[in-house]
Amino acid sequence: KKKLKISGRELALVPEQVFGLDQLQVLEMSPERESCLRYRMELLPPEISRLRNLTCLYVDSNNLKKIPAEIGTLSHLERLTLSNNSLSSLPPEMGALQKLHSLHLANNSLTELPAPLCRLRSLTFLDVSDNKIGTIPSSIRHLEKLETLLLLFNSLESLPEDVCLLRNLHTLWLGNNHLRSLPASFGELVNLDWGYNYCSCNFEGNPLESPPPEVCSRGPEEIRHYFLSFHRA
Repeated sequence: KKKLKISGRELALVPEQVFGLDQLQVLEMSPERESCLRYRMELLPPEISRLRNLTCLYVDSNNLKKIPAEIGTLSHLERLTLSNNSLSSLPPEMGALQKLHSLHLANNSLTELPAPLCRLRSLTFLDVSDNKIGTIPSSIRHLEKLETLLLLFNSLESLPEDVCLLRNLHTLWLGNNHLRSLPASFGELVNLDWGYNYCSCNFEGNPLESPPPEVCSRGPEEIRHYFLSFHRA
């Protein structure tokens, strides 16, 4: 089999037989399409490293408290979903997943964006909403292919200027943080076109003072002009 979905109301561990399926490409152990269920798996076993051909691993809505270092050996992994778990940290070995382009980490207990994630050069989608993240490392600038960054419902008080180097960003959600200002070069994110598609950027729920909310609602060009006029003054 190349694709396998394991389901069950009392799912608490990965059946040992799964690790013998060395040609497996897609493994789904998530009740996302069965909203009445929540699985109880607390640990992704290190034997996951035997599934060397995995491209997609779905483990949302379990009770995962730890991801093993062996996750870093899954060199073909392209999509990893870990939302709605109990993760407070991630192993540095995840930085080895150089084919990973989609990573879902929403609704965990992360307090920081781990620096190794910023080595994932192929990443185009990153969702870390609804955690407790207070800072974004400057190394985020290395995610040069990133198109979607979701940071809603965190504890961000500021954004590093390095975020403004993510010139491929199309969608950036910053709602419900503690942001009082945006970086002066924020207007360089010219692909954020929320003037035409409001969903591409979101600031709601922040005590923004600079630029004022009415400037932010008009798009990157107005934000750029705002800071330029500030410097001239």
